[in-house]
Amino acid sequence: MTRAQLIATVAEKTQISSKTCDMIIRKFLDTITEEVAAGEKITISGFGTFERKRRKATMARNPQTGEPMEIESQNVAVFRAGSGLKDAVKARESHSNRPITEGFGRILDQD
Repeated sequence: MTRAQLIATVAEKTQISSKTCDMIIRKFLDTITEEVAAGEKITISGFGTFERKRRKATMARNPQTGEPMEIESQNVAVFRAGSGLKDAVKARESHSNRPITEGFGRILDQD
């Protein structure tokens, strides 16, 4: 699903304009990006956690020359799926008749 498809789907489900939905999704993603980059941990209950972690320096080999080279330590963005997302994926995998949103009941009920 592309960003445009996501915006169209959410706009249709929420009955708001695509323009407004696009702005909300952009601001949502911008906020997550800014906060994670600043070292904050963002937890969306039932969906998952976004955070910044430090990856330690490692030794690797240059694939062209085979020479060893050091890869410096660096910050990376990490996402860990929450129970609602995991349950929804498992439900889809097992081809059950449960709706995909069942695991997200806590999130969807919060209006």
